[in-house]
Amino acid sequence: MLYTPTFISIIEVILVILPVLLTVAFVTIAERKTMASMQRRIGPNIVGYYGLLQAFADALKLLLKEYISPTQANLVLFFLGPIITLIFSLLGYAVIPYGPGLAITDFNLGLLYMLAVSSLSTYGILLAGWSANSKYAFLGSLRSTAQLISYELILSSAIIIVILLTGSLSLTVNIESQRAIWFLVPLFPIFIIFFLGSVAETNRAPFDLAEAESELVSGFMTEHAAVIFVFFFLAEYASIILICILTSILFLGGYIIDFKFLVYILQYIDSDFYQNNILYNPFIEGILYGMILGLKTCIMVFVFIWVRASFPRIRFDQLMSYCWIILLPLVIAFIILIPCIIYSCDILPTNLLLL
Repeated sequence: MLYTPTFISIIEVILVILPVLLTVAFVTIAERKTMASMQRRIGPNIVGYYGLLQAFADALKLLLKEYISPTQANLVLFFLGPIITLIFSLLGYAVIPYGPGLAITDFNLGLLYMLAVSSLSTYGILLAGWSANSKYAFLGSLRSTAQLISYELILSSAIIIVILLTGSLSLTVNIESQRAIWFLVPLFPIFIIFFLGSVAETNRAPFDLAEAESELVSGFMTEHAAVIFVFFFLAEYASIILICILTSILFLGGYIIDFKFLVYILQYIDSDFYQNNILYNPFIEGILYGMILGLKTCIMVFVFIWVRASFPRIRFDQLMSYCWIILLPLVIAFIILIPCIIYSCDILPTNLLLL
């Protein structure tokens, strides 16, 4: 009875969601400590060793706060907006391959699924801003919706260029196609465009116009507090981690690493340990694959924090004009150029040749 497919599915979801939520907590601490170091401050260092428990103290404070809802708000949509945003931020992890075959659902339309899920989270932001019956929240939700819809086009266009090299919408196929070389090398301009679009897509500085505290009093989440504010907070950082994982999969090879280098190190340390524990132990091999993907994701998260600490916020009209006047023509030019290069060099992927 305990080994029914439903029970196994629940266990798989818990094994993925719990580490994601813990990672969100520690990413907030890492962001505060990193920005403090860059700005010559100390940062959180009281709660726990080196401030490692500060995020849990903040979460406990928000959970214990009294919740006050606006009297003129549409309470159903007011509560439903943050829940929708959090759910669709976490649904993207269902198709992430943490190693060969290590995914909850590894199907052929993984990239399309991730684009659809990330687009639907926009409805939660729009509902939360509109239902609060506040001009500040409504203006913030309109800005956020316009920004997410605009930069979603940039992200999907950059993904199309990667698909032209792999011929598949499967995330595993996209990773395995980088065994010879990471797509970061031949598609470096596309990587820069994709990174800029992902920063704007996750409402991060210098593109955090929807949450500009100096202009909009925290934007679309102005009227939200206590527990449902935690939902928005978790959704934002879960989206950051997810987009960093997607960047690692599309351009940095995902879980792929040159195992020859690891072989030399392990054989130098203890050849018997390598023979007995690595070659014939798929559990340790799976852990290695997951650690490689995690390391690449941590590097991308650090770059996100680095960008936030380095660049000032731009105006909203500059944000939109940068998308439609600069990035979009560049992406369209690459969409025309790269297929021409692929066809002229006769290196079309097998799946596209069959079509």
